[in-house]
Amino acid sequence: MIHIDGSFGEGGGQVLRTALSLATLTGTPLTLDRIRAGRTKPGLAAQHLTGVRAAAALCNAEVIGDALGSQYLEFVPQSPPQPGHYRFDVTTAGAVSLVLQTILLPLALTPGESRVTICGGTHVAFSPAFPYIQEVYLPAIARMGVSAEVTLVKWGWYPRGGGEIQLRVTGGQPLSGLNLKERGKFRQVRGLAAVTELPSHIPQRMANRAENRWREAQMKVQVRTCREKGIAPGAGLFLTAEYSNSTAGFSALGKQGLPSDQVADRACDALLQFHHSGAACDVYLADQLLLPAALATSPSYYHAQAISLHLTTNAGVIEQFGLAKIEIDPDQNLVSVFPQ
Repeated sequence: MIHIDGSFGEGGGQVLRTALSLATLTGTPLTLDRIRAGRTKPGLAAQHLTGVRAAAALCNAEVIGDALGSQYLEFVPQSPPQPGHYRFDVTTAGAVSLVLQTILLPLALTPGESRVTICGGTHVAFSPAFPYIQEVYLPAIARMGVSAEVTLVKWGWYPRGGGEIQLRVTGGQPLSGLNLKERGKFRQVRGLAAVTELPSHIPQRMANRAENRWREAQMKVQVRTCREKGIAPGAGLFLTAEYSNSTAGFSALGKQGLPSDQVADRACDALLQFHHSGAACDVYLADQLLLPAALATSPSYYHAQAISLHLTTNAGVIEQFGLAKIEIDPDQNLVSVFPQ
């Protein structure tokens, strides 16, 4: 049995998600304590609890401590991960993307086809929004051998949630390493300015502002607008920077009292900062690549925008399972992963 201190490193939910993924995949019994000790409200929130129960469903795990607010968890898999049809509901605006990332790799490495419906927040702060999963994360790990696609069924913003995505995974292929030291030539910026239950001039203003920013920077850009139905109002701008070897994603969400132009500026500023860094992977993708790289059959090397505490925490959890040696060069922002 492996024991993980949930206060390790960043002390957030990533410790839990990575540990659950690896326990599910390897069949390793797991205990965690001081879960999310680094957060204002420690313990399992709704999205973390849903992740625990989703992982347990895959491997028929015996679980102790699966309750809201729990800071202690025992997770004992009883079988290898099983492909199939699953449905998980966060019940709040908790991020569906984080539940997806908990169960994706166990399903991707298990022979068979799975279809998973996840309900909750699809476009919420402090987590990958749906466009990031669809356009950045899944294409990046597809290059490593993960066969998965995701569909947005319903939009779900904070604080109401109510969104829904569908994930389809064809599992059983071994993963290969990834070399992303160079991002290659800049191609274009693609964007989506979206709202639900709000006037159509709002996404148009976000799109216009973003397009003006990119023209000033002499960068090719294409931003489309959409006005969708939802259970509550919501707005956001989602940008993807395409290079010949890699893709990076950035977003900003609207809120009451925040002008559309400022929403657009937040996403544009983040993208420009990345563009001028010369890196191949944005700070979020650099963290998210660690787990598939550790499970691959060959080494991975990539150039990160920055070495975040999220990344070093994730690396520490992975190494406790003995699956890979991870080398991080903070001076050059280079990450090397050597599967054991």
